Amino acid sequence: MALLDNKYETVTLEQADDHILSIILDRPDAANAMNTQMGFDLREVYQHLYMDQEDWRCIILTGRGERAFCAGGDLKERNGMTDATWQRQHALFEQMVMNQMDCPVPIIAAVNGAAYGGGTEMVLACDFAYGSTNARFALTEVTLGIMPGAAGTQNLPRAVGVRRAKEIILTGAPFGADEAADWGMLNKVCEPDVLMDESLATARRIAGNAPISIRQAKKSMNVATQVDLKNGYNFEIEAYNRMVPTSDRLEGVLAFNEKRKANFKGE
Repeated sequence: MALLDNKYETVTLEQADDHILSIILDRPDAANAMNTQMGFDLREVYQHLYMDQEDWRCIILTGRGERAFCAGGDLKERNGMTDATWQRQHALFEQMVMNQMDCPVPIIAAVNGAAYGGGTEMVLACDFAYGSTNARFALTEVTLGIMPGAAGTQNLPRAVGVRRAKEIILTGAPFGADEAADWGMLNKVCEPDVLMDESLATARRIAGNAPISIRQAKKSMNVATQVDLKNGYNFEIEAYNRMVPTSDRLEGVLAFNEKRKANFKGE
């Protein structure tokens, strides 16, 4: 079954443009907070994309409405949970965020409003992020007797540096879009009415490039943060060699010499 044929309770999938998938967190009455069902829905979407990209070449992840991207875990649902139920739910969220980070297709976060707790972690698990001027961020878990548990303690230091990450996580204090951009968490700050246009323009540039090249380059950059330089470079060469026998490589060189736009097919 094609991904767009699936219907989900908490997320809406739309084709934003040719080869561009929009994933909309769709619980606006709950500030798009992540409940158990959203964990199931997002996990299924990312698992599907891991197995079959269906020629999707870029993804934009955003929230429904102007108020919130994602307010984090749904604390109303969590109120009174037993330890066992909490841990089962969190195991689901762990799988979801790992599936998100393993998604072969590049993901751009378009942060349209507040992204707190798990919402901030969801942004950090994307490949990069654009934010509205009214975007707000916080990792408030230590104020609730827990700590970030959706890779926040891993992805935030990689985005903003260890010392800044410690300040953000240990205080739980909120910060705005301009600070997030200054610190390296956001790539661009946009006015609210052009956030999706700016995100889509970048997604179109990515989608116009060779899809195998994009996937292999993303994989190689992810490895770069995990291993030493020599082993990372060895991985890069293996990833590079995957493209030598592709028709897209031949098309790219031919298009350059013929002074035209390449027509990449992911083959």
